Amino acid sequence: MRFLFKTDYDQDIRIAKHSGYYWSYGLLLLIVFAAPFFLEGYYIGQMTQLYIIAMAGVGLMLLAGYTGLVSLGHAAFFGIGAYTEAVLTSNGVPLPFMDEPVVFPFFLSMPLAAIFAALAGVAIGVPVLRLTGIYLAIATFAFALVIEEILSRWESVTNGYTGLLVESLYVGDLELTDGAPFYFLCLGLLIVVLLMSINLLRSPTGRAMMAIRDSEISAQSMGVNLARVKTTAFALSAGVTGLAGALFAHKLGFLSPESFTVFQSLELLVLVVVGGIGSLHGAIFGAIFVLALPQGLAILKDYLPTSIAETPGMEPFIFGLILVLVIIFEPYGIYGRWLKIKHYFQMFPVYKKATFKRQKAYMKSERLK
Repeated sequence: MRFLFKTDYDQDIRIAKHSGYYWSYGLLLLIVFAAPFFLEGYYIGQMTQLYIIAMAGVGLMLLAGYTGLVSLGHAAFFGIGAYTEAVLTSNGVPLPFMDEPVVFPFFLSMPLAAIFAALAGVAIGVPVLRLTGIYLAIATFAFALVIEEILSRWESVTNGYTGLLVESLYVGDLELTDGAPFYFLCLGLLIVVLLMSINLLRSPTGRAMMAIRDSEISAQSMGVNLARVKTTAFALSAGVTGLAGALFAHKLGFLSPESFTVFQSLELLVLVVVGGIGSLHGAIFGAIFVLALPQGLAILKDYLPTSIAETPGMEPFIFGLILVLVIIFEPYGIYGRWLKIKHYFQMFPVYKKATFKRQKAYMKSERLK
């Protein structure tokens, strides 16, 4: 067996190249940077929300897609980031020897929101180190319920169900949390998060995360410290999601516990599964899907009978149904389907139907996972 020893960053890039057509990324960047100059305010707001949801999707993708740890509690990290940002920039924090609470500028409050969310990720990651599969999902689900109760009961900080007003951000006379400036802020942070995630996955830590996803027993036998890598994955995932939550707070302008329920955790899970689990592209495709689906359902209700259209819980039912159908019929999601279509035209006319057929036989170590 040949062992590759990491010596420099160039070797990391050669080992884990980021596939793609770079000219297409450049064209896409040109389009999204030019969009605010041609679109109306409503569409700018929708694209801004798309970038925020995509950032939260990247956070969950690092945990579920690249480490293999399913989470139903990411709405909790999203809410922690949002409320931390609101408290730091609006209410302020009482400090010793200060007569009034200190209000933090956004370039300090947003990193602090991400750090607080990451600490919460460590707090849940350490106790659930030995849990996998459905047991881990239940534990994170319980964590989300606990955080939801804290947000609703800790009225001295969060104002409970009365809600918390989020102040706008200013740089001089320029308001950052409205229109095009906020659009570019969210887009820039999303690009930074994507680039950092790409480099993380090239690093030894990223490869260890993917080794755990593929087989914990094999990873452990190769010397991967499962506890350290899993805890790191939880912290990084929660931190990125908390940063998205900080932006979401300014997007809403008003926070209440109803904005961070378990249903939002389900939305994020649908995002990574439908978009294409195990792919950063999938986080973007999934964000587009999650943002477009409620709009499509609202249009569809106009053509459905009243008894069906007004049924309570219709939207969560549709989300759950789509999640089950995608897992059964297209486990690679939208990005996986795009890869199949692209491969079909690249290999035409010698494309084989069974190229992407899922294997039904597994190694003994995988069955014991």
